[in-house]
Amino acid sequence: MPDAPVLGASGAAKKVKLDDGAFGEGFRGPLVHQSVRAEQAARRRGTAATKTRAMVSGGGAKPWRQKGTGRARAGSSRSPIWTGGGVTFGPQPRSYTFKVNRKEQRAALRSALSLHAERGSIAILDAGAFDAPKTRQARELLEDWTQDGPTLVVLGPDESSAALSFRNLKRVAVLSATDVGVTELVGAASLLVSQVALDELTARAATPSARAAAAEQAEEASA
Repeated sequence: MPDAPVLGASGAAKKVKLDDGAFGEGFRGPLVHQSVRAEQAARRRGTAATKTRAMVSGGGAKPWRQKGTGRARAGSSRSPIWTGGGVTFGPQPRSYTFKVNRKEQRAALRSALSLHAERGSIAILDAGAFDAPKTRQARELLEDWTQDGPTLVVLGPDESSAALSFRNLKRVAVLSATDVGVTELVGAASLLVSQVALDELTARAATPSARAAAAEQAEEASA
């Protein structure tokens, strides 16, 4: 079962066991590539637009008579071959999104998380150590970790002090666990997550059978 060190914890060095279902899967390159393409395509605004000859103002009158001028015949000054005319086959507002099945999305997420676990480039952040925003403390923590950048810091919604501590550091990105996708995971050389964010990512990447087992355990614990 893979594990990850805990950074910022007081006392002796600690390690956290990572869920083998979410962090112990082999890397599936084509599936990760497909998910990254889908995420990037969904973020495109798709608002580029050009005017066709029907949309360009002017050009209602024939520029010159059909014959006798020695020039090529022309019916409108807003033809696509004229300067200031319309655009032929130009871009129009559209959506670039395409569907990736939920099962494939979870498999791609597991592949990206497992890659960090295999490389040893993931660590758990003790967010409770940041009772107030302290950029110097965050910088020293990353320097002691000695991992290459860029670094992705994933935190829970209530860990604002830690987020403010890391957000101004060079080559460090801070995201909420709900906003992290496969694109961010494969684009980061190192991954630093809080325990809350780790639980969220593990739940998102879990297989349906693991989700059912977790639900049963929760019911038994509440009973």
